[in-house]
Amino acid sequence: MENYKLVMPGDLNPHGYLFGGKLLMWVDEYAYIGAKLDFPDCRLVTIALDNVEFRKSIQQGTVLKFTVARSRLGTTSVQYKVDVLNSADPSARSMFTTAVTYVRVDEYGAKQPLPEPANGA
Repeated sequence: MENYKLVMPGDLNPHGYLFGGKLLMWVDEYAYIGAKLDFPDCRLVTIALDNVEFRKSIQQGTVLKFTVARSRLGTTSVQYKVDVLNSADPSARSMFTTAVTYVRVDEYGAKQPLPEPANGA
C-alpha cells in the first residue's frame, strides 16, 4: 500500500525541518490504515515502533511517499514495515524505515486472537 504526504509549514520545527513526532504520527496512521484493511472488524492498538532513526532531514514542500507492507502475523499481533521516501527521488535510499506492531484487544484491553486477514495471508 502507498500513501503520500506533503510537508507543510505547520509540520516544521523552529529550524525549518520536519518534526520527528509528525513523521512518527504519519507512519503510525498509514500503518494503521493497512492493518484496518487487513482486519476491518478488529480493535487494534499500537504497541511498538521499532528502530526509530531519522536518516535525513526533511524540509517544507517535500512530498513523502509511504510504503506499507505486512511483515509479520502472530496470534494476537500484526506488524507492518513502513518505508518513507522522497517521492521526487524514488531511487534514493529510504529516509526512514520502521516496523509498527499492533495488537488486537477487546473493549477491556485484553488481547484477542486475530482472524484471517481480509486481504489474504
